[in-house]
Amino acid sequence: MSFRQPENDCDDVDCPFHGTLSVRGRMMEGVVVSDRMQKSVVVSIEYTRYYPKYERYARMNSRITAHNPPCIAARRGEKVKIAECRPLSKTKSFVVVEKEG
Repeated sequence: MSFRQPENDCDDVDCPFHGTLSVRGRMMEGVVVSDRMQKSVVVSIEYTRYYPKYERYARMNSRITAHNPPCIAARRGEKVKIAECRPLSKTKSFVVVEKEG
């Protein structure tokens, strides 16, 4: 997996760049819809689902909680890439790895 290194440094243990957290598995792109938690964001992922009975596609979205390292510091409304990692809490198994320009 390749993504850009952030310009800032941080001392977060759960940072994939400056800490010991390893990323593996799925990578997704989405939009941050909430950044009110400490070191966490909620990312909305849009996708399409096919219904064979109606032979149509439906647009759907998922809200995924992701760890937001201080060196990236994603804010509400920004497009981000998230990558799967080990479970960090009950709901967090993803980490923000890159902000899309």
